[in-house]
Amino acid sequence: MISLLLLAMTPAADPAPAWEKEESAHLINIKQLTFDFVRAGEGYFSPDGTKIIYQAEEKDTGNPFYQIFVQDLKTGSYRRVSPGTGKTTCAYFRPDGKKIIFASSHEDRQAKAKHEAEYKRREDAKGARQRYSWDFDPFMKIYEAEPDGSGLKCLTPMANVYTAEGSYSADGKQIVFAAGSAGDVSLYIMNADGSKTRPLTTVRNCYNGGPFFSPDGTKVIFRSDRKEKDRLQLYVINSDGTGEKALTDNDKWVYWAPYWYKDGKHIIYTAADHSDEKARPNYDLYWMNIDTGKSVRLTFAPGADVLPVFSPDGTKVMWTSSRDGRSPPQLYIADFKAPKE
Repeated sequence: MISLLLLAMTPAADPAPAWEKEESAHLINIKQLTFDFVRAGEGYFSPDGTKIIYQAEEKDTGNPFYQIFVQDLKTGSYRRVSPGTGKTTCAYFRPDGKKIIFASSHEDRQAKAKHEAEYKRREDAKGARQRYSWDFDPFMKIYEAEPDGSGLKCLTPMANVYTAEGSYSADGKQIVFAAGSAGDVSLYIMNADGSKTRPLTTVRNCYNGGPFFSPDGTKVIFRSDRKEKDRLQLYVINSDGTGEKALTDNDKWVYWAPYWYKDGKHIIYTAADHSDEKARPNYDLYWMNIDTGKSVRLTFAPGADVLPVFSPDGTKVMWTSSRDGRSPPQLYIADFKAPKE
Protein backbone atom coordinates (compact mmCIF):
# COMPACT_ATOMS: atom_id res chain seq x y z
CA MET A 1 0.00 0.00 0.00
CA ILE A 2 2.79 2.44 0.93
CA SER A 3 4.65 1.74 -2.29
CA LEU A 4 1.47 2.33 -4.30
CA LEU A 5 0.89 5.60 -2.46
CA LEU A 6 4.43 6.79 -3.12
CA LEU A 7 4.06 5.87 -6.75
CA ALA A 8 0.84 7.87 -6.96
CA MET A 9 2.54 10.90 -5.34
CA THR A 10 5.55 10.81 -7.68
CA PRO A 11 5.10 13.43 -10.38
CA ALA A 12 5.19 12.13 -13.92
CA ALA A 13 8.27 13.05 -15.91
CA ASP A 14 7.74 15.92 -18.31
CA PRO A 15 7.47 14.70 -21.88
CA ALA A 16 10.48 15.44 -24.04
CA PRO A 17 10.05 18.49 -26.28
CA ALA A 18 9.08 17.67 -29.85
CA TRP A 19 12.38 19.00 -31.14
CA GLU A 20 14.33 16.44 -29.10
CA LYS A 21 12.38 13.65 -30.76
CA GLU A 22 13.14 15.08 -34.19
CA GLU A 23 16.86 15.27 -33.41
CA SER A 24 16.98 11.71 -32.13
CA ALA A 25 16.55 10.39 -35.67
CA HIS A 26 20.21 11.18 -36.37
CA LEU A 27 21.80 12.48 -33.16
CA ILE A 28 21.80 10.06 -30.24
CA ASN A 29 23.14 10.41 -26.67
CA ILE A 30 23.74 14.17 -26.90
CA LYS A 31 26.18 15.30 -24.22
CA GLN A 32 27.78 18.59 -23.25
CA LEU A 33 31.60 18.51 -23.32
CA THR A 34 32.73 21.91 -21.99
CA PHE A 35 31.58 23.53 -18.75
CA ASP A 36 34.31 25.65 -17.16
CA PHE A 37 34.43 28.49 -19.66
CA VAL A 38 32.60 31.73 -20.35
CA ARG A 39 32.03 30.26 -23.83
CA ALA A 40 33.60 27.54 -25.94
CA GLY A 41 33.35 26.20 -29.47
CA GLU A 42 34.84 25.20 -32.82
CA GLY A 43 36.20 21.85 -31.73
CA TYR A 44 38.02 19.20 -33.78
CA PHE A 45 38.94 15.60 -33.00
CA SER A 46 42.45 14.21 -32.68
CA PRO A 47 43.33 11.57 -35.32
CA ASP A 48 42.69 8.72 -32.87
CA GLY A 49 39.42 10.27 -31.67
CA THR A 50 40.47 10.36 -27.99
CA LYS A 51 41.02 14.12 -27.69
CA ILE A 52 39.57 17.35 -28.99
CA ILE A 53 41.08 20.76 -29.64
CA TYR A 54 38.92 23.87 -29.41
CA GLN A 55 38.72 27.57 -28.60
CA ALA A 56 37.30 28.91 -25.35
CA GLU A 57 37.18 32.06 -23.25
CA GLU A 58 38.62 31.49 -19.79
CA LYS A 59 37.11 33.02 -16.68
CA ASP A 60 38.86 35.78 -14.71
CA THR A 61 42.10 35.88 -16.72
CA GLY A 62 41.94 39.44 -18.02
CA ASN A 63 41.64 38.20 -21.59
CA PRO A 64 38.12 38.20 -23.12
CA PHE A 65 39.23 36.52 -26.33
CA TYR A 66 39.35 32.84 -27.22
CA GLN A 67 42.38 30.71 -26.40
CA ILE A 68 43.09 27.15 -27.57
CA PHE A 69 42.63 24.05 -25.40
CA VAL A 70 43.20 20.32 -25.79
CA GLN A 71 40.85 18.06 -23.84
CA ASP A 72 40.82 14.33 -23.15
CA LEU A 73 37.39 12.96 -24.04
CA LYS A 74 37.48 10.13 -21.50
CA THR A 75 38.53 12.11 -18.42
CA GLY A 76 37.39 15.61 -19.38
CA SER A 77 40.74 17.06 -18.29
CA TYR A 78 42.04 19.91 -20.44
CA ARG A 79 44.95 22.32 -20.76
CA ARG A 80 45.53 25.58 -22.56
CA VAL A 81 48.01 25.16 -25.42
CA SER A 82 48.05 28.73 -26.80
CA PRO A 83 50.11 31.60 -25.33
CA GLY A 84 47.21 33.20 -23.39
CA THR A 85 47.59 36.68 -24.89
CA GLY A 86 45.68 38.11 -27.84
CA LYS A 87 43.09 36.27 -29.91
CA THR A 88 43.12 32.72 -31.24
CA THR A 89 40.96 30.65 -33.55
CA CYS A 90 40.82 27.66 -35.89
CA ALA A 91 42.91 24.96 -34.19
CA TYR A 92 43.51 21.60 -35.86
CA PHE A 93 45.45 18.37 -35.28
CA ARG A 94 47.98 17.15 -37.82
CA PRO A 95 46.83 13.70 -39.06
CA ASP A 96 49.70 11.92 -37.28
CA GLY A 97 48.75 13.62 -33.99
CA LYS A 98 52.29 14.93 -33.45
CA LYS A 99 51.58 18.59 -34.22
CA ILE A 100 48.75 21.10 -33.98
CA ILE A 101 48.10 24.37 -35.77
CA PHE A 102 46.06 27.38 -34.72
CA ALA A 103 45.80 31.06 -35.56
CA SER A 104 46.88 33.62 -32.98
CA SER A 105 47.53 37.35 -32.61
CA HIS A 106 49.74 37.02 -29.51
CA GLU A 107 52.67 38.76 -31.21
CA ASP A 108 50.65 41.95 -31.61
CA ARG A 109 52.32 44.50 -29.32
CA GLN A 110 48.92 46.05 -28.63
CA ALA A 111 47.28 42.72 -27.74
CA LYS A 112 46.76 43.48 -24.04
CA ALA A 113 45.41 46.95 -24.79
CA LYS A 114 42.84 45.27 -27.04
CA HIS A 115 41.82 43.07 -24.10
CA GLU A 116 40.75 46.17 -22.18
CA ALA A 117 39.05 47.67 -25.21
CA GLU A 118 36.97 44.51 -25.66
CA TYR A 119 35.86 44.50 -22.02
CA LYS A 120 34.80 48.14 -22.38
CA ARG A 121 32.92 47.39 -25.60
CA ARG A 122 31.00 44.60 -23.86
CA GLU A 123 30.14 46.83 -20.91
CA ASP A 124 28.86 49.58 -23.20
CA ALA A 125 26.80 47.07 -25.20
CA LYS A 126 25.07 45.43 -22.22
CA GLY A 127 21.42 44.71 -22.93
CA ALA A 128 21.72 45.42 -26.64
CA ARG A 129 21.39 42.78 -29.32
CA GLN A 130 24.83 41.99 -30.71
CA ARG A 131 25.27 41.41 -34.43
CA TYR A 132 27.98 38.87 -35.18
CA SER A 133 31.01 40.16 -37.06
CA TRP A 134 34.44 38.64 -37.64
CA ASP A 135 37.54 40.75 -37.14
CA PHE A 136 40.10 40.05 -39.87
CA ASP A 137 42.96 41.00 -37.58
CA PRO A 138 46.17 41.55 -39.63
CA PHE A 139 48.18 40.28 -36.64
CA MET A 140 46.44 36.89 -36.83
CA LYS A 141 48.94 34.28 -38.04
CA ILE A 142 48.96 30.48 -38.27
CA TYR A 143 51.28 28.73 -35.81
CA GLU A 144 52.47 25.16 -35.52
CA ALA A 145 53.14 23.64 -32.10
CA GLU A 146 53.51 20.40 -30.21
CA PRO A 147 50.17 19.08 -28.88
CA ASP A 148 51.06 20.55 -25.46
CA GLY A 149 51.62 24.00 -26.96
CA SER A 150 55.43 23.97 -26.84
CA GLY A 151 57.71 24.59 -29.81
CA LEU A 152 55.56 27.38 -31.25
CA LYS A 153 56.52 28.30 -34.84
CA CYS A 154 54.87 30.82 -37.15
CA LEU A 155 54.02 29.34 -40.56
CA THR A 156 52.56 32.50 -42.15
CA PRO A 157 54.75 35.50 -41.24
CA MET A 158 53.09 37.76 -43.82
CA ALA A 159 53.15 41.41 -42.76
CA ASN A 160 49.76 43.11 -42.29
CA VAL A 161 47.83 40.14 -43.69
CA TYR A 162 45.19 38.12 -41.85
CA THR A 163 46.03 34.40 -42.06
CA ALA A 164 43.85 31.85 -40.29
CA GLU A 165 41.24 29.10 -40.80
CA GLY A 166 43.89 26.47 -41.53
CA SER A 167 43.45 22.68 -41.75
CA TYR A 168 45.60 19.77 -42.92
CA SER A 169 45.23 17.40 -45.85
CA ALA A 170 44.68 13.76 -44.82
CA ASP A 171 48.33 12.88 -45.49
CA GLY A 172 49.50 15.82 -43.37
CA LYS A 173 51.64 17.25 -46.15
CA GLN A 174 49.57 20.34 -46.97
CA ILE A 175 47.58 23.05 -45.19
CA VAL A 176 44.70 24.94 -46.78
CA PHE A 177 43.95 28.35 -45.24
CA ALA A 178 42.43 31.79 -45.69
CA ALA A 179 44.46 34.99 -46.10
CA GLY A 180 43.77 38.63 -46.90
CA SER A 181 41.98 41.59 -45.36
CA ALA A 182 38.36 42.46 -44.63
CA GLY A 183 36.39 42.26 -47.87
CA ASP A 184 39.14 40.47 -49.77
CA VAL A 185 40.06 37.06 -48.33
CA SER A 186 41.19 34.22 -50.58
CA LEU A 187 42.13 30.57 -50.08
CA TYR A 188 45.66 29.25 -50.36
CA ILE A 189 47.46 25.93 -50.02
CA MET A 190 50.95 25.61 -48.57
CA ASN A 191 53.24 22.79 -47.56
CA ALA A 192 52.84 21.77 -43.92
CA ASP A 193 56.11 23.53 -43.04
CA GLY A 194 54.82 26.84 -44.43
CA SER A 195 56.70 26.69 -47.74
CA LYS A 196 55.49 26.94 -51.34
CA THR A 197 52.26 28.84 -50.84
CA ARG A 198 49.96 28.94 -53.89
CA PRO A 199 46.50 30.43 -54.44
CA LEU A 200 43.49 28.12 -54.60
CA THR A 201 40.61 30.53 -55.30
CA THR A 202 40.75 33.35 -57.84
CA VAL A 203 37.56 35.35 -57.15
CA ARG A 204 38.61 38.54 -55.35
CA ASN A 205 36.94 41.34 -53.37
CA CYS A 206 34.90 38.92 -51.29
CA TYR A 207 35.39 36.52 -48.40
CA ASN A 208 36.45 32.92 -49.06
CA GLY A 209 37.09 30.88 -45.92
CA GLY A 210 36.56 27.85 -43.71
CA PRO A 211 38.33 25.40 -46.08
CA PHE A 212 38.78 21.65 -45.55
CA PHE A 213 40.37 19.03 -47.77
CA SER A 214 38.22 16.05 -48.76
CA PRO A 215 39.30 12.73 -47.23
CA ASP A 216 41.13 11.76 -50.45
CA GLY A 217 42.73 15.20 -50.79
CA THR A 218 41.34 15.88 -54.27
CA LYS A 219 38.80 18.57 -53.29
CA VAL A 220 38.34 21.46 -50.87
CA ILE A 221 35.03 22.54 -49.36
CA PHE A 222 34.62 26.19 -48.31
CA ARG A 223 32.23 29.11 -47.81
CA SER A 224 32.10 32.45 -49.63
CA ASP A 225 30.01 35.63 -49.79
CA ARG A 226 30.97 36.39 -53.40
CA LYS A 227 27.30 36.67 -54.48
CA GLU A 228 26.29 39.12 -51.76
CA LYS A 229 28.29 40.51 -48.84
CA ASP A 230 27.84 38.47 -45.65
CA ARG A 231 25.39 36.06 -47.38
CA LEU A 232 27.63 33.00 -47.24
CA GLN A 233 27.11 30.12 -49.66
CA LEU A 234 28.91 26.76 -49.89
CA TYR A 235 31.38 25.80 -52.63
CA VAL A 236 33.61 22.88 -53.55
CA ILE A 237 36.75 23.11 -55.70
CA ASN A 238 39.39 20.67 -56.87
CA SER A 239 42.60 21.02 -54.86
CA ASP A 240 44.43 22.09 -58.04
CA GLY A 241 42.10 25.10 -58.35
CA THR A 242 39.90 23.72 -61.14
CA GLY A 243 36.26 22.61 -61.24
CA GLU A 244 34.81 25.06 -58.74
CA LYS A 245 31.12 24.41 -58.05
CA ALA A 246 28.48 26.15 -55.92
CA LEU A 247 26.63 23.77 -53.61
CA THR A 248 24.04 26.28 -52.40
CA ASP A 249 22.36 29.15 -54.22
CA ASN A 250 19.69 30.70 -52.02
CA ASP A 251 20.44 34.33 -51.22
CA LYS A 252 17.73 34.36 -48.52
CA TRP A 253 19.77 31.90 -46.44
CA VAL A 254 23.26 31.90 -44.97
CA TYR A 255 25.31 28.69 -45.21
CA TRP A 256 28.66 28.13 -43.54
CA ALA A 257 30.96 25.77 -41.59
CA PRO A 258 30.91 22.83 -44.05
CA TYR A 259 32.82 19.69 -43.01
CA TRP A 260 33.40 16.42 -44.86
CA TYR A 261 31.95 13.05 -43.94
CA LYS A 262 34.37 10.12 -44.24
CA ASP A 263 32.97 8.97 -47.62
CA GLY A 264 33.88 12.23 -49.36
CA LYS A 265 30.38 12.37 -50.85
CA HIS A 266 28.52 14.06 -48.00
CA ILE A 267 29.05 17.10 -45.81
CA ILE A 268 27.61 18.48 -42.62
CA TYR A 269 27.12 22.24 -42.36
CA THR A 270 25.33 25.14 -40.66
CA ALA A 271 22.50 27.17 -42.19
CA ALA A 272 19.75 29.62 -41.29
CA ASP A 273 16.96 31.53 -43.00
CA HIS A 274 17.81 35.26 -43.20
CA SER A 275 14.82 36.32 -45.31
CA ASP A 276 13.21 38.30 -42.47
CA GLU A 277 15.55 41.14 -41.52
CA LYS A 278 13.59 41.78 -38.31
CA ALA A 279 13.78 38.17 -37.06
CA ARG A 280 16.74 36.58 -35.36
CA PRO A 281 17.93 33.70 -37.56
CA ASN A 282 18.18 30.32 -35.84
CA TYR A 283 21.12 28.28 -37.10
CA ASP A 284 20.86 24.51 -37.39
CA LEU A 285 22.94 21.61 -38.66
CA TYR A 286 22.26 19.99 -42.02
CA TRP A 287 23.55 17.00 -43.99
CA MET A 288 24.05 17.15 -47.76
CA ASN A 289 24.91 14.83 -50.63
CA ILE A 290 27.24 17.04 -52.68
CA ASP A 291 26.42 15.22 -55.93
CA THR A 292 22.63 15.50 -55.72
CA GLY A 293 22.33 18.56 -53.46
CA LYS A 294 19.78 16.72 -51.31
CA SER A 295 19.88 17.94 -47.70
CA VAL A 296 18.49 16.77 -44.37
CA ARG A 297 18.04 18.91 -41.26
CA LEU A 298 19.70 17.40 -38.18
CA THR A 299 19.10 19.80 -35.26
CA PHE A 300 15.90 21.45 -34.05
CA ALA A 301 16.87 23.01 -30.69
CA PRO A 302 15.70 26.54 -29.77
CA GLY A 303 19.32 27.77 -29.66
CA ALA A 304 21.95 28.07 -32.37
CA ASP A 305 23.70 24.89 -33.51
CA VAL A 306 26.87 25.65 -35.49
CA LEU A 307 30.36 24.49 -36.52
CA PRO A 308 29.76 20.72 -36.78
CA VAL A 309 32.55 18.16 -37.32
CA PHE A 310 32.72 14.38 -37.54
CA SER A 311 34.95 12.09 -35.54
CA PRO A 312 37.60 10.34 -37.69
CA ASP A 313 35.47 7.19 -37.96
CA GLY A 314 32.29 9.14 -38.71
CA THR A 315 30.37 7.70 -35.75
CA LYS A 316 30.12 10.96 -33.78
CA VAL A 317 29.31 14.59 -34.40
CA MET A 318 30.66 17.45 -32.29
CA TRP A 319 29.35 20.99 -32.59
CA THR A 320 28.97 24.36 -30.87
CA SER A 321 25.59 25.22 -29.38
CA SER A 322 23.62 27.22 -26.86
CA ARG A 323 20.91 24.53 -27.12
CA ASP A 324 18.28 26.45 -25.11
CA GLY A 325 18.89 29.77 -26.84
CA ARG A 326 19.79 31.50 -23.56
CA SER A 327 23.01 29.88 -22.34
CA PRO A 328 26.49 30.77 -23.64
CA PRO A 329 27.75 28.46 -26.40
CA GLN A 330 29.58 25.27 -25.40
CA LEU A 331 30.69 22.10 -27.17
CA TYR A 332 28.34 19.14 -27.54
CA ILE A 333 28.82 15.62 -28.88
CA ALA A 334 26.43 12.91 -30.10
CA ASP A 335 26.45 9.52 -31.76
CA PHE A 336 25.63 9.98 -35.44
CA LYS A 337 23.21 7.98 -37.58
CA ALA A 338 23.55 8.99 -41.22
CA PRO A 339 20.30 9.82 -43.05
CA LYS A 340 19.11 7.25 -45.57
CA GLU A 341 18.85 8.27 -49.19
